[in-house]
Amino acid sequence: MQVFEEINTLLSKQKSFVCYVKPNETVWNLLVQQNDEIIEFSDQSGFVFFPFHEGKKIVIPFEGNTFLKGNLNILEQKSVENFTSESNQKEAFEDLVNKGISAIQQGEFDKVVLSRKIVLKEQISIIASFENLIVTYPTAFRYLFFHPKIGLWIGATPEQLVKINQNQFETVALAGTQLYSENVTWATKEIEEQQFVTDYIVTKVKDEVNNLTVSDAKTVKAGNLVHLKSNISGELTINFQSKELIKALHPTPAVCGLPKEKSIDFILKNEGYNRKYYAGFLGEYNKDNQTDLFVNLRCLEVENDVVNIYVGCGITKDSNPEKEFIETENKSMTMRNVLVKSKK
Repeated sequence: MQVFEEINTLLSKQKSFVCYVKPNETVWNLLVQQNDEIIEFSDQSGFVFFPFHEGKKIVIPFEGNTFLKGNLNILEQKSVENFTSESNQKEAFEDLVNKGISAIQQGEFDKVVLSRKIVLKEQISIIASFENLIVTYPTAFRYLFFHPKIGLWIGATPEQLVKINQNQFETVALAGTQLYSENVTWATKEIEEQQFVTDYIVTKVKDEVNNLTVSDAKTVKAGNLVHLKSNISGELTINFQSKELIKALHPTPAVCGLPKEKSIDFILKNEGYNRKYYAGFLGEYNKDNQTDLFVNLRCLEVENDVVNIYVGCGITKDSNPEKEFIETENKSMTMRNVLVKSKK
């Protein structure tokens, strides 16, 4: 069974489902919900889909639903086209960044992650675009999530929130972004930004877990971009299990800032739009005693007849507003580079 035909049928019938391919794998996973209820997460084993801040914390349980998997056939790259975005957002986003820098200079917080929504007023071929996504980003967590009462989301995220196997956990501190080149050099701003994330995670968990280990930061490639990444691992304890760890980690400073509460407050008051499930997290929760969750980055939402691409970047005292805008443009290409126009 080629899974894309099944996805097409599910979409036409408005059935709730998620299809996903894990990093560096060629196995598709398809979980289909038997009804169109919104099932809120309360510790069920299932595929979870959580918002950035406010919103429904959704789960499609594994129990009682249809779960299929199989190997992907060889996929051919479908031709992509340029999509024009709604009015130039450069000035508005640079103003927002300047506000963030001013707040940092006034001591409100050390870092804030600011984002924007790029609206493409065109219809895409969902299946063809998803196929392109799978082929183009083999090292990312690639997914297509649909619920008739929530909407349709597609993404290829490079960032693991947490991986848990029995009582062993792994997470990453990922921050800093530039276009890929053979000789990558990192500025102080990006090194600091990544260190903020590492320090935050370590502070949150060091007194709760055993055998905490933190690697040095290394450069990792994700699509046409590179980031700085440290691996963090340890052992959960009787009093600090999966739910507690996830609550401690989300949202990390990589998607909101530091200190967390103050940066979230600034985001909610100044970004001017609702992130919804962008910068939330998704993935398998407690499947065969394992949890595999990813931060919902490099994603888009299909909303009526438009496509919303969500992009953001970390702002520190050394940020340059124009460079930050260019960074969001570069990040938007992850999704723009796979979009196929609808033939309708």
